[in-house]
Amino acid sequence: MAFDFKKEYREFYLPKGAPEIVTVPELSFVAVRGSGDPNEPDGAYQKALAVLYAVSYTIKMSYKGSRRIEGFFAYVVPPLEGFWQQEGSAGGGIDYANKSAFRWISAIRLPDFVTPADFAWAVEEAARKKKLDCSGAEFLTLEEGLCVQMMHNGPYDSEPASLAVMDAYLAENGYENDLSDTRLHHEIYLSDPRRTAPEKGKTVLRHPIRKA
Repeated sequence: MAFDFKKEYREFYLPKGAPEIVTVPELSFVAVRGSGDPNEPDGAYQKALAVLYAVSYTIKMSYKGSRRIEGFFAYVVPPLEGFWQQEGSAGGGIDYANKSAFRWISAIRLPDFVTPADFAWAVEEAARKKKLDCSGAEFLTLEEGLCVQMMHNGPYDSEPASLAVMDAYLAENGYENDLSDTRLHHEIYLSDPRRTAPEKGKTVLRHPIRKA
C-alpha cells in the first residue's frame, strides 16, 4: 500500500485527543535498536538519534548530489518515532520509573520510493560525510495492523494517564491490548524536547490491539 504523505500523515501522525482505532499498513523506516535510559547524556539512545537524522537527511538531500533516486519527490522528514518494551513487563507494558530497563527501536519513516539499495547508499554516504558510525542503521519494514492511538499532551512521564483512557476505550468497545515481543508500545514525537517545555509536549501514543 503506497504511503500518501499528505492523507496518511494526517491519519497516522495527527490523531485526536481521544482514542481512535486505525489499521496501520506496512511502512518502512530507518531504524536503530538499543537498550537503556534514553535520557542518559551521550548514551546509546542519543547516538542512535544522530544516525537516524544523518541517514534521513542524506536521502532527503540526495537530489542535490550525484545520486538519482527513482520516484524521488521533495518531502519533509517525518517525526522521530520509538517502539518500546521492557524485559519482564506484564503484557508488554511500560514502567516509566525504570528507564534503564528499556529496550527500544528508534526510527524515522522513509518515503516509499526508498529501496534497500538506496538505503545502503545513504548509510554509507552519511557515514562518510558526517564521520559517523552508521553501521547500526537498518531498513525496517513493519506492518502494525489494528491499533488504538491518541494524542498525549504533556510530559512523557504522564503518559500512563492517557494510556488508561485508551484502555478504558478498548474495554468499552470490545477490544484489548495485544502487546508482545513483536507488537510494541509505540510513540511518535511531534515536539522537540530540546525546544518545547514538557507540559506543552505532543506525543502520539499507539498500541496494537485485538478483539477481546
